Amino acid sequence: MSKYYDRLIDKSFELALKTAGCVVVEGAKWCGKSTTAKRFAKTIVELQRPNTFKVYKLYSDNGDVALLQGEKPLMFDEWQKIPDLWEYIRAEIDDLGGKGHFILTGSAKPVENEGRHTGIGRMKKLVMRPMSLFESEESIGSVSLKSLFSGDIQIAGKEEKSLKDIAFIICRGGWPEAVTISDSSIALKIAKDYVSSLVETDIVEVDGIKRNASRARTIIRTYARNISAPAKLQTLQKDMQTNNETLDVRTIESYINALKKLFILEDIEAWSPRLRSKATLRTSDTRQFTCPSIAASVLDANPMDLVNDLNTFGLLFESLCIRDLRIYAESIEGKIYNYRDSRGLEADAIVHLDNGKWGLIEIKLGGEEAVEKAAKTLLAIKESIDLDVMKQPTFLMIITATGYAYRRSDGVLVVPLGCLKD
Repeated sequence: MSKYYDRLIDKSFELALKTAGCVVVEGAKWCGKSTTAKRFAKTIVELQRPNTFKVYKLYSDNGDVALLQGEKPLMFDEWQKIPDLWEYIRAEIDDLGGKGHFILTGSAKPVENEGRHTGIGRMKKLVMRPMSLFESEESIGSVSLKSLFSGDIQIAGKEEKSLKDIAFIICRGGWPEAVTISDSSIALKIAKDYVSSLVETDIVEVDGIKRNASRARTIIRTYARNISAPAKLQTLQKDMQTNNETLDVRTIESYINALKKLFILEDIEAWSPRLRSKATLRTSDTRQFTCPSIAASVLDANPMDLVNDLNTFGLLFESLCIRDLRIYAESIEGKIYNYRDSRGLEADAIVHLDNGKWGLIEIKLGGEEAVEKAAKTLLAIKESIDLDVMKQPTFLMIITATGYAYRRSDGVLVVPLGCLKD
């Protein structure tokens, strides 16, 4: 049996079972949802197995009491295959009372049903992503986001990995199966296989609408070429036309929505703080994937390709950092945003906690000149915030690919991604 790598969602899972009748775990296929959820379940129903699906679909269609029988917590893996489970479970929770009765895992959002109850007060949703570097034991975790928000800014640590190592991690991704394989060539192939499965099967099954695999791959590739940028649909359309592809904006939007239902695309929302200056905020979301390995795969980029193309490397490194920041932030009740204003000032990430505390982050591969420029940007944005109506940022941070973790004389923190944790 292969080693189980502890996931940051584990603690959230335990708490959710104590506070809700049903825990719903969503996320991309192969990110480890089932493996983690099974550790908490006492009865497991795997609906991806054809024979099991047929039996439980009959139970559901006929309202058979056998549908929800089994020692609790009762887990339904890939529950979206029988969307009516939602209402059956909601009603059962009302009858049973108490907490921690059911677990639902799904790698796609179920077909929309306007009459479906929201599940408020009964269902607790958790989002799971591919593994962060701390979860895959590739970050030493010497700098904690939680500690920074608690006021501990005495940081230290060194990232021992080279740029080539970071490039490999980007192309391999955080898929548990890839992380646990010692053969690097096979690990890299897993992301390729993921994309093939995505465009040939998953995107059709997500909502029953037949889609073209070649067209789906083209749209994902276009997204990859615009990764870490606030590209509008019209921009994506022009990009395709430049590459001899012509698609209607509505068609592009339909495919993008399907990919979001599969938890493949996960854009970053724009932040909306109060500004002291007359600058206006840009409200466009930033294009992102749930894992940068998907972008690397559709761009046919291997680790050496990235090392030889630092521009693409930088954009995919930013995507890697965003993936990890999302995982770390959500484990401490936070969320990630982007910042852009009319003066041209941009911040790659804002970590905003539910208690109102926030931190401002720029992401750079490294280099003294790039770090210096990023620090000036962070300080300029801080100065533009109206601190009479908003809290001071708890920290300003530049995330780099290599080097040491340290605090600059101006107070800006410089932290390699391989030193960071929740």
